[in-house]
Amino acid sequence: MFDWLTQTIHRFGLSWGEVLVGLAISAATFVLSLAVVTWVLVKLPATYFHTSHDRDFWVERHRVLRWGGIIAKNLCGLFLVVLGVLMSLPGVPGQGVLTILLGIMLLDFPGKRRLEQKLVKQPKVLRAINGLRERFDKPPLVLD
Repeated sequence: MFDWLTQTIHRFGLSWGEVLVGLAISAATFVLSLAVVTWVLVKLPATYFHTSHDRDFWVERHRVLRWGGIIAKNLCGLFLVVLGVLMSLPGVPGQGVLTILLGIMLLDFPGKRRLEQKLVKQPKVLRAINGLRERFDKPPLVLD
């Protein structure tokens, strides 16, 4: 088995050191994505996905600062959606669906609330989010 693995690695022009660095990077990105997803989902207000929750961003700020923040927020959201799609692929570590959800939460587009609701109402996703919130003594999400 070890010989086969070594031959396969060398066939791709890699060394064991490069493979180990790749594994370390993969493990680090998994832990980082898990930490970021956990932090955001725990910090969300329980009513975030309820229609009564106000979603206006930096309304009280100066117009230039507000638009700069909206553009930065949308770019970050787009990055997270792409990253989540990549993490959803087999063999790629990370919380794909939850990362996509975080990205969508940052984006501004028509129908966003419906899409968020559709994702969050999936039993596995809702159970995972509420289980995570429970571990940090936060109330479960309130949905419509």
